[in-house]
Amino acid sequence: MTPQRPLDSEEQVSTASERDVLEAFLDAYREELTDALRGLSEEQARRRLVPSLTTLIGLVKHAAAVERNWFFHTLDQLPREQIAGNSTGDDASWEVDATETIADVVAEYEDVCRQSKRLAAKFELDDTVPHPRLGMVSLRYIHVHMIRELARHCGHADILREQLGTRLEG
Repeated sequence: MTPQRPLDSEEQVSTASERDVLEAFLDAYREELTDALRGLSEEQARRRLVPSLTTLIGLVKHAAAVERNWFFHTLDQLPREQIAGNSTGDDASWEVDATETIADVVAEYEDVCRQSKRLAAKFELDDTVPHPRLGMVSLRYIHVHMIRELARHCGHADILREQLGTRLEG
């Protein structure tokens, strides 16, 4: 009989509250995205393997900008000029300065995620905030949108790792 692997964090909440499930999936994808940089050289992390601006390190840099957009700007209603770092998720959000290391970008992203979690803790899932295009959005919508965004980027990271010949196992 094959031994069973331990439950993943998102499997551990299979009967938890809606909020716990959403937060567990969001955290799992946050971690998976930073794991995509594990074991890579600085050169590998920056290598452009597709025509777009997408690189492995750029995925994490972009994810930090998207977190800032949805949690700092949208949920907490901070004006962009009061937010340190890119908070739009635009093309510039993919750019990593030559002086920034993998460790720098991961630390920045993890810090932004900690701040996002602190901000979200002040709200209930049904609480809504104004959004310039959508009218109003709930914390629930923001969580689901971020899960979607990160899941897509984790898939991109898997493909880029395959192209580098350094596919992550697990």
